[in-house]
Amino acid sequence: ETDVLLVFTRRLTMDGPELERVRQYCAAGKPVVGIRTASHAFQQWLEFDHQILGGSYDGHFITGPLCQVEVAADDEILNGVVPFTSHGSLYRTSPLAADAQVLLNGCTGEQMEPAAWIRSPAKGGRVFYTSLGHQRDFWELDFLRLVENALLWAGGHAPSRRP
Repeated sequence: ETDVLLVFTRRLTMDGPELERVRQYCAAGKPVVGIRTASHAFQQWLEFDHQILGGSYDGHFITGPLCQVEVAADDEILNGVVPFTSHGSLYRTSPLAADAQVLLNGCTGEQMEPAAWIRSPAKGGRVFYTSLGHQRDFWELDFLRLVENALLWAGGHAPSRRP
């Protein structure tokens, strides 16, 4: 019983009734927000990324060049969010589900991948995912606004209006 399921875990070993509750929540088309390692959140349900988040996590590029985050769409979730730098390695996330709308791209040198997207699957519910979320990203005001706006949007509320 929650307004929005926020997933920010990595290869959590969870099975039985606990995992079944998460599966049922998602199957009911309820709102989900995933941050960074949510793409491989549940060790016993690695398909969560493809089935629910709409991504295709396949590791990440080498750590090194900083990831430049660029706006890829005009959407209310990006209210008050301007391009910024992420300190985490860039995740390989593509190809995305056909119903995914890319909001942000991440770029490091020659590599560019979707870094945040939304989807509204046919079975209902709103889904937001970002591959951003390195610990230093939480020092970035624009990242925090992105997460705040995503939670509001997923829960059916208007994201903040900030300049």
